[in-house]
Amino acid sequence: MVSKIVQDSRIETGLANVFILHTSCSVILTENADPSVRRDLETLALRWAADGDPAYQHSDEGDDDMAAHGRNILAGSSITVPVSHGGLRLGTWQGIYLWEHRTHAHQRQIVVTVFG
Repeated sequence: MVSKIVQDSRIETGLANVFILHTSCSVILTENADPSVRRDLETLALRWAADGDPAYQHSDEGDDDMAAHGRNILAGSSITVPVSHGGLRLGTWQGIYLWEHRTHAHQRQIVVTVFG
């Protein structure tokens, strides 16, 4: 999806910024060849911010609410990728992902800004 937006922009050289309009998921750039990487990231995220920690006060939307916000802060809300020759300049093993931090999937919105 981001690649198509970049191509449609007709910008040959510049930057593409991908920003998520939510506080309980992240946009990340990571390994895209081995699915075990994403599973391992989930393991790390649970260590960073465990669901249902009794020390959390904020739990308006369930046990995963505050943990998801914490993971968002640690993993990030945006990434910027170089654009070269009209496309994303990603490394061989890199992919852009929306990383959901909630237990149940939610509808998410992203903003992609291409400039150059």
